Amino acid sequence: MCFSATASFSSGIALMLIGTVTVQSSNVRTHVLFGCIPLLLAVQQFSEGVVWLALSDPVFEYWKIPATFLFLFFAQVLWPVWIPLSIFLLEKDRNRKKILAALLIVGAGVSAYLAYRLFVKHIFAEIIGHHIYYHIGVVNFSLHLSALLYFLATVVPALVSSVKKMWIFGIAIGTSYIIANLIYERYVLSVWCFFAALVSIIVFVILFRLDKTVLFDVNLKRQDVSSSSLF
Repeated sequence: MCFSATASFSSGIALMLIGTVTVQSSNVRTHVLFGCIPLLLAVQQFSEGVVWLALSDPVFEYWKIPATFLFLFFAQVLWPVWIPLSIFLLEKDRNRKKILAALLIVGAGVSAYLAYRLFVKHIFAEIIGHHIYYHIGVVNFSLHLSALLYFLATVVPALVSSVKKMWIFGIAIGTSYIIANLIYERYVLSVWCFFAALVSIIVFVILFRLDKTVLFDVNLKRQDVSSSSLF
């Protein structure tokens, strides 16, 4: 999380537990990617916890660079692809699936650009106040545009999806992103993770309802087959 190493590791443990339950309770293969979101958020939180330790204790300084790049990989490169892809796999409506495919392409472009910046720019982190500030190079038009497209790729898919309650997931991500930008503009990469636990609970609720629906449909089809075989 954005306030201390303890907060980051504590939220990481909570997310790991939520993620484990979410994945284990999923009965459909196409649901796994979406169900893994809490587990990936947990890894992201753990990596920032290591960043905190490396920046505040010389003993852990060796881990500063790899932990910083790991956190930024999750925050900037992974999510613009993982979120639209995981929602795309859940979608059944053909028209909505086409829109989600287009958003996935947008997300892939954003991920590629931000990954490029991670390798060519001078990237480092420092503690300012009670937050971690990630220096990711000069803020130019391209970076502002990528931020807009990032929002499009990670928030809009949940609003496009026909899956029940998925819109809540989109609203949660979008609202947290806007609040983080308005109040903690310099620390948005770190502060946005503050909402990870809430988002993970929503992921669990969505998949729990979805899995129950799938199982009900499967059992109903089996009953129909059994009934027809009697005649």
